[in-house]
Amino acid sequence: MTSELLKKVRKIEIKTKGLSRQIFAGEYHSAFKGLGMAFSEVREYQYGDDVRNMDWNVTARLNAPYIKVFEEERELTVVLLIDVSGSRLFGTTDKFKKDLITEIAAVLSFSASANNDKVGALFFSSKVEKFIPPKKGRSHLLRIIRELLEFEPEDNGTDIGEALRFLTNAIKRRCTAFLLSDLIDVDKDLKPRYEEALKIAVNRHDISVVSVYDPRERELPDVGLVKVRDAERGKEEWVDTSSKSVRQYFAEWNEKVMEVTQQCLRKYKVDSVSIATNEDYVKGLISLFNRR
Repeated sequence: MTSELLKKVRKIEIKTKGLSRQIFAGEYHSAFKGLGMAFSEVREYQYGDDVRNMDWNVTARLNAPYIKVFEEERELTVVLLIDVSGSRLFGTTDKFKKDLITEIAAVLSFSASANNDKVGALFFSSKVEKFIPPKKGRSHLLRIIRELLEFEPEDNGTDIGEALRFLTNAIKRRCTAFLLSDLIDVDKDLKPRYEEALKIAVNRHDISVVSVYDPRERELPDVGLVKVRDAERGKEEWVDTSSKSVRQYFAEWNEKVMEVTQQCLRKYKVDSVSIATNEDYVKGLISLFNRR
């Protein structure tokens, strides 16, 4: 690791670790405590026990009714699904979307660590670019932060469905997953391309969404003729931003994408929050935790 990168990692650690300790630890713990039940032991059946928990193998072997005992799992597995597509390198305020995603991911990582949870990360574009399996420990968290700062994807496109399918297949036990993305992944009919994958994933895992955006992505400024470049496809074209109809079309398209995205998330009862690059993400994350 270069000295410059080391400084960046340390700076992120100091800022986000402090935030997670001061603000988020309690909020996170109450929002994401023990979401599953783990098998503990078997004991003889007692009047009032749920017969659905009968251990029929032990019952047959010992010729007496035995029941499985479960305990609430206190430790969680947390997986961060990080969008590393080309659109993350956009920003017209004091930071890029990539910078916002990095800080939010680091805060969530340290909050999970303070709760003694394992943390993993999945970086995706139009494919799964990299998967860091869940582990504990400071050195592991610093590796995730280093990747957040330095990772260069092979592709620039976006396929949220591919990331969700990978999560469903790779993590067998129920986990808490945070999807950090701008959620711009719709087909030509403006329908979320990841809906089917989300439908399956929410039955296996507890998923929350943090949607990041730049204010200028939702409303074009009137600055005349400008050349714009699609960060994901590499296509360039001239746009007349002084045209009211052009600005209106742009705003309506984005509004429609936001609308269908929120409908999809509500349909599958996925908690979400939208945070702009010029907003305080602390408030956004606390509101997400408090809704749980």
